Amino acid sequence: MSPFSIEERAGSMPPPAAGRWAALRAELAERAEARGLLDVAYATVDSPLGVLLVAATPAGMVRLAFDDEPADAVLAELAGRLSPRVLYAPARLDGARRELDEYFDGRRTRFDLALDWTLTTGFRRAVLAATARIPFGRTGTYSSVATAAGSPRAVRAAGTALATNPIPIVVPCHRVLRSDGSIGQYRGGAGRKSALLRLEAAPNA
Repeated sequence: MSPFSIEERAGSMPPPAAGRWAALRAELAERAEARGLLDVAYATVDSPLGVLLVAATPAGMVRLAFDDEPADAVLAELAGRLSPRVLYAPARLDGARRELDEYFDGRRTRFDLALDWTLTTGFRRAVLAATARIPFGRTGTYSSVATAAGSPRAVRAAGTALATNPIPIVVPCHRVLRSDGSIGQYRGGAGRKSALLRLEAAPNA
């Protein structure tokens, strides 16, 4: 269980009705997966940055959304772009949830999760792949990731790729700063970007 879980902070377990509902949903997810009907599994993770929605396909994690993105909109995006067979299946996200908990607890500096890059293509994917190589505790610039992606002059396009990163935190776009060292834009907002940099004790945080 996440060290930041709602149940722990409340000091109580969910009521029996909630427990039965969770068991029913878990059973439904297991049956769907057994029949090959589960294309996109999703779950939530309580974190210091708010509740995160995480989603994965059989290929790997495909989406991470902050709680200021409406969950219904995120799920509709997944259904429209990937498959309508989207189901709440937290057991399928156990590894991702555990690694996120460890990261926020300061016990993990590198994610070992398989990633599904389906939601990004072309130059944007190249920018995010370059971003994924920036080590914990280090930072890059919009110019440096554009160069690493093969188009040194496409700094604005690199910024767009980072602003639309479908898997923030795990693909660490928060580690990319402006050339002058200022924070720049972030899908989760400047406050979350600063918080992540402080967590990693990165330069310029």
